[in-house]
Amino acid sequence: MNPSNSRHAWWIRAGRFAAALFVLQQVWSFARGTWLERAVIDHATVGTAVALIHRMVPSLTVAASGSRIVAAGGGINVLNGCEGTEVLFLLFAALAAAPISLRARLLGAVLGTGWVFALNQCRLVLLFFSYRNDRVLFDQLHGVVAPLILVAMVLLFFQWLIRWDGRQSAALTQGAA
Repeated sequence: MNPSNSRHAWWIRAGRFAAALFVLQQVWSFARGTWLERAVIDHATVGTAVALIHRMVPSLTVAASGSRIVAAGGGINVLNGCEGTEVLFLLFAALAAAPISLRARLLGAVLGTGWVFALNQCRLVLLFFSYRNDRVLFDQLHGVVAPLILVAMVLLFFQWLIRWDGRQSAALTQGAA
């Protein structure tokens, strides 16, 4: 492949990434205030986080109240944007733009959704306990550290997926020879 084709392919992939991210963000913005937003935030995200907290500290009375994780001594409010969709959309946009097989895209979407959900649940539990114990730590975790860790962990997942797809392609090529 000559360098001009490579450069052109890079711009096409960058355009696909940006377009996919834009479309996903716009579609999600239409869900604000709807049953879908409540299902994702109130039930899937907050409900699961409350169950995890209760599992970790059964003596702590913790409850879900809409988008809030409520407990004596303090709780947190999970707003739109705190449920992990933005990081998930980054992953989906990368999957749309990456030069990988359809199989890898589908696997990445399914496993990646679970990965982002699990990481975000860990983040919410960490934020819940940090808010109750150290507000300065909470501010640092909430504003900078946890989002960077989430993006870095999704990037590592994406890198693994690309390598996995490369190994699968190589195995198919060798098998066909």
